[in-house]
Amino acid sequence: MNNISNQADQPARYQIQVRGWFSERWTESFSGMQRTHHRTESGTSITTLKGLVVDQAALRGILNKIWDLNLTLVSVKLIPNEIDREKRIRQDAE
Repeated sequence: MNNISNQADQPARYQIQVRGWFSERWTESFSGMQRTHHRTESGTSITTLKGLVVDQAALRGILNKIWDLNLTLVSVKLIPNEIDREKRIRQDAE
C-alpha cells in the first residue's frame, strides 16, 4: 500500500510557483512562506513560494488564496525531506 495517503495530514515542505510578481504584503497572507522572484528565458515573471505546510487543508487554503488573488498557478511541488530522500536512495541501491 502507498504511504502517501497515510502522510496527507502530516506537515510537508512545498514549492508553489505562480505567474507574475506580488508584493511583500501579499506574502504575509501565505502563512510565512518564503518568496522569491525570477524570470524565465521567455521573460515571464515567476514568483516562488517555499515553506512548511501543516497539512492538506492548509495547502488547500494557500491554493484558494492564489485563486482569490487571480494569480495563475504554474506548479505545486512536494519537497521530500532528507529522511525520505535517504530511504529512497537506500531502496534504489538494494
